[in-house]
Amino acid sequence: MLGNISRDLAIYPDGRRFELLGGAALHVARAAFRAGLAAAPVSVIGADLGWIRGDPRLAGLDLTSVKVVPGPSCAFTLTYAGAGKLASIDCSFGAAESLTSHCLTAIGRHGQYHVCCRRPLLAGAVLGRLARAGLMFSTDFHLASATEMISAAAPFLPHARVVFVNAAEFTTLAALTDPACLAAVVISDGPGEVTLLRHGDAIVTIRPPQTSAAEVTGAGDILAGAFLASVARGLSDDDALRAAVTAAARSIRGPGLAITGR
Repeated sequence: MLGNISRDLAIYPDGRRFELLGGAALHVARAAFRAGLAAAPVSVIGADLGWIRGDPRLAGLDLTSVKVVPGPSCAFTLTYAGAGKLASIDCSFGAAESLTSHCLTAIGRHGQYHVCCRRPLLAGAVLGRLARAGLMFSTDFHLASATEMISAAAPFLPHARVVFVNAAEFTTLAALTDPACLAAVVISDGPGEVTLLRHGDAIVTIRPPQTSAAEVTGAGDILAGAFLASVARGLSDDDALRAAVTAAARSIRGPGLAITGR
């Protein structure tokens, strides 16, 4: 899983604030591991997060490709509006400024890759390297940078095994590339339906169970990790998507990986 590991501050309109260990690469890897797939996040963190190597909550993950450098880690402030909708996002990339070069050196060490296309990663450079090497990969995006990242990724997406987007990101994706040319697209929509397309055709649609959301950060990443692991284990499209939706719904019932006091 190539992408950020970060310090996240999630702020909700009712005054709740959560200081969390996050980042798409960590969320996807942890969800994949929990669903039965060996997972190794590839990321760059600052010395302030060096303690994660001994965190028992991450036991089982291969953290050997997480590089620790001097200075602060990538940090995001995520401000939510009602119903868990992201209203704004502020970021300080810190150690992640060297993420692209680190990811490029890691390509070739594993059999398949998932690329979390978020700033400051240069998505075109990483996906291009994977596509030219003929390596299996999947990818996802984040609405805050989706237009920029999907534009850079578009030439390489026909080589991807799965592309994960939300409903708004799918609009951008469909404007830049023909979904019929893509092997698989998983489209989520918050508490709404999740749909799997194969070569542009809707194969499976599942509505998440109704649940009381305590903290929603990383739910889409957890869906991606669980789906990838379920497919790798040989589950059908229907069963894999159902397992992924269930994992994502379960994840929002409580706060994530708290870092307060570390």
